[in-house]
Amino acid sequence: MKILVTGGAGFIGSAVIRHLISLDYEIVCVDKLTYASSLDSLHSVLDNPLFSMENKDICDAKAISTIFKNHKPDKVLHLAAETHVDRSIDSPDAFINSNIIGTYTLIQLALDYWNGLDNKQKSLFRFHHVSTDEVFGDLEINDPPFSEDTPYDPSSPYSASKASSDHIVRSWHRTYKLPILLSNCSNNYGPFQFPEKLIPMTIIKAIQGQNIPVYGQGDQIRDWLYVDDHITALVKILNEGVVGESYNVGGDCEKTNIEVVSTICDILDNLITKRPNGISSFTDLITFVEDRPGHDKRYAINATKIKQELNWEPSETLETGMHKTITWYLENQEWLDNIINTKYQGNRLGLRV
Repeated sequence: MKILVTGGAGFIGSAVIRHLISLDYEIVCVDKLTYASSLDSLHSVLDNPLFSMENKDICDAKAISTIFKNHKPDKVLHLAAETHVDRSIDSPDAFINSNIIGTYTLIQLALDYWNGLDNKQKSLFRFHHVSTDEVFGDLEINDPPFSEDTPYDPSSPYSASKASSDHIVRSWHRTYKLPILLSNCSNNYGPFQFPEKLIPMTIIKAIQGQNIPVYGQGDQIRDWLYVDDHITALVKILNEGVVGESYNVGGDCEKTNIEVVSTICDILDNLITKRPNGISSFTDLITFVEDRPGHDKRYAINATKIKQELNWEPSETLETGMHKTITWYLENQEWLDNIINTKYQGNRLGLRV
């Protein structure tokens, strides 16, 4: 089976490609290689005969049409997106272009391609759109978690652009009968994550002895999902999901941001005896900073549907997944140094790339 994966050189995309190739799937990776993408994350598969790389933008209709024509994928796993809320506040244009225009371009060309398939190929084809729980807005402390039926209420340019792309994908199924699948996941973390996100940024700031910035009082609550658990869910949905359905994917792990940062510091305290700047604990580096505009209070995922219908559930707790993640960053300093020296200097808003 051949799967076209968009955004395949990104954090989640590269993880799913490494996993699928280990299962002997043939993969076509489409990625325009922006600041958050890295071929280093695909190093283990670059020379594999099952892997093909297309350095293209999903907004480039001519290029994407050619990819469909030449590679003839059986399924599409659409992960390409701008994803960082802070960046969307600073520069929303890129999010509108990639997440809305890019998704429209890709799904329209997928529809053209699907219409040209024979009946057997049509019945096997799937377009799986990967989205976020942020499209649902936020929750109060005692509100029930997001379900697949929760009304959309996005709070940031990022979540609004992802909500728009979700609606596009659903409407292409309803109007044109394109066989789509949709999933909305909670916050991912794990190896190869670009260091502008909370968890890798905290790890990096800590080991460099720099202040660890935490928005507000760090009381915002998120559900955390280890990336490899997300990958197994995506494969389940792609192969076993019901056409036209959406599936929420969560880690059963609601934690405040300050709890997450403190857990990282505690693990680092156990792993590193020689600490920077003479600090007694990495928690000494935690610094509360002004909150970002429109910061959602709480996200929580009800993943009952995927557990009951597809027999999936996460295998990692925050502690086990975080220990794996921190260990990976400590053991892959060369990858990290390359990112820091060429792409990212640790800013929050107003990032330089």
